[in-house]
Amino acid sequence: MALEEINFDGIVGPSHNYAGLSLGNIASASHKGDPSYPRAAALQGVAKMRHNLALGLTQGFLLPLPRPNSTFLDAIAADANTPRALIAAAWSASSMWTANAATVSPAPDTADGTCHLTPANLVTMPHRGQEWQDTKAQLDLAFGSDAFTVHDAVIPTFGDEGAANHMRFCEHHDAPGVEVFVWGRQGGEFPARQHEQASRIIARRHGLDPARAVFIEQNPEAIAAGAFHNDVVSVANERVLFTHQRAYADQDAAYDAIRAAFPALEVVEVPEDAVSLEEAIRTYLFNAQLLTLPDGAMALVVPSECRESESVWAFCQSMIEGNGPIRKVLPVDVRQSMANGGGPACLRLRVVANPDTVDPRFLVDDAKAETIECVVGEYWPDQIDPGDIGSEKLATTVIAARAALLDTLDLSELI
Repeated sequence: MALEEINFDGIVGPSHNYAGLSLGNIASASHKGDPSYPRAAALQGVAKMRHNLALGLTQGFLLPLPRPNSTFLDAIAADANTPRALIAAAWSASSMWTANAATVSPAPDTADGTCHLTPANLVTMPHRGQEWQDTKAQLDLAFGSDAFTVHDAVIPTFGDEGAANHMRFCEHHDAPGVEVFVWGRQGGEFPARQHEQASRIIARRHGLDPARAVFIEQNPEAIAAGAFHNDVVSVANERVLFTHQRAYADQDAAYDAIRAAFPALEVVEVPEDAVSLEEAIRTYLFNAQLLTLPDGAMALVVPSECRESESVWAFCQSMIEGNGPIRKVLPVDVRQSMANGGGPACLRLRVVANPDTVDPRFLVDDAKAETIECVVGEYWPDQIDPGDIGSEKLATTVIAARAALLDTLDLSELI
């Protein structure tokens, strides 16, 4: 069966809001208390999916999870004295960032020849630790054929945040690959969300060859600067690693470890004196989609904020004018997601598979994108103010909006 990379983008949920719940996420903290615009956010996300379709790529989606989460509210015994942050956690639309939905090991890499997916437990943050069971239910449905193996989350002793801390190198997507797991050392100003042991557990349960699984420590300075996931400072595709000079605790040792397992590695490193770590994080230059186009060229899909930064855009222009592997830089507008700390890479989960083995209800063409846009336009709230969170009126609107989307897409079993 022909395998290809499919990007599954998260549809931004109708409860999208700025409660500032993500410690260490600079953008999330800086927009805490701002009004949010769920309809605009979801339409921006669909436009990004359409952008990929126009490039000739296969595109999928994952759905918003049930919000407000009544199970979570019951578990914390929510009442009038419950802290606002805990109430807001039950309303979080953070499942839109499907880079945190799971870690994916394609079939060519695994001992049993199936594509393995482990949903992330996300235990470091209360607003995200409630996601994995509902995410798994969706993964079980989308990837229910015998081409896939879907696991439970890693035990909550070890924090796991999914594909945002995982990279794969290969000659082409359907060839055997080398998988790189990036973990953070605990004890800094902000929590390191990916534990080394969580990554090693996933590598073992996915049946990876130990010689083709690499474990690298993220730079504590990057975490302290707001790179709460590896995908804020690095992105990989096939043989290429696009990364900041300060991404890893020992940059040269990181490159050496990857090359020992994958000698064809090509590194495109952005020097600190060209783009500072802080500016890279502010613009999310690396929270980009590095894609192989149908003609074999590589394109970097970046947030439009990159074009507005003199240093970032100057580097991008010099990169594509050179002889390196990245030949195009394509900005997209995902400002509503960016304001909550998620760029183009956060919004997608990469799955290498034969599209025929995926439940077709989770795949997108232009007609289905238009259908989603129509539902969003009719049912998603235009604006949510901080004081709206927790109100019965908004809850009724949000629940009805999600139900309408699931009904329209014939996925009502996920209600």
